[in-house]
Amino acid sequence: MEYFALPSKSDFLRDHQAELTKGVKMYSRMLILRFPKAEVGKPIVCFLASEYNLTFNILKATILPRKEGVMVMELSGARKDFSKGVRYMKEHGVHVQAVGQDIKRIRTKCTHCGACTAVCPTGALSVKRPEMNVLFNHKRCSVCGLCVPACPPRAMEISDAGSVVLR
Repeated sequence: MEYFALPSKSDFLRDHQAELTKGVKMYSRMLILRFPKAEVGKPIVCFLASEYNLTFNILKATILPRKEGVMVMELSGARKDFSKGVRYMKEHGVHVQAVGQDIKRIRTKCTHCGACTAVCPTGALSVKRPEMNVLFNHKRCSVCGLCVPACPPRAMEISDAGSVVLR
């Protein structure tokens, strides 16, 4: 009996995107989306794939009933389709913001409690065992900002690098 390895989700998305956009220059951005209460239950992001040929990778989503929804995602596609997709979201009341910020860890404030690691969606914050030291891998950070309020000694900070709201 032969076994075959299935492609990973990222390989599948990359191959699918390549097929959809042959010969078209790709555009990709990390975005923070804020959904108003009235739009939280609607499949707005799904239409980005079906109607605008965009692919997305949701890194973190917090959507609570009767409250604002917040999503951090990477959106990719042809630049023209990307612009149309962003316009579609804005028409539905979604606030779209490009990630133009950076997360910084102040080592002298960190008590290595690990609270930040529980909320980090990308694994950028982890605990080194057996020392129980909190490590921060800046390259894996999606700048979602969830670690900032989770950190009791306030060792995690967001530094503004000129956030731009997409128009």
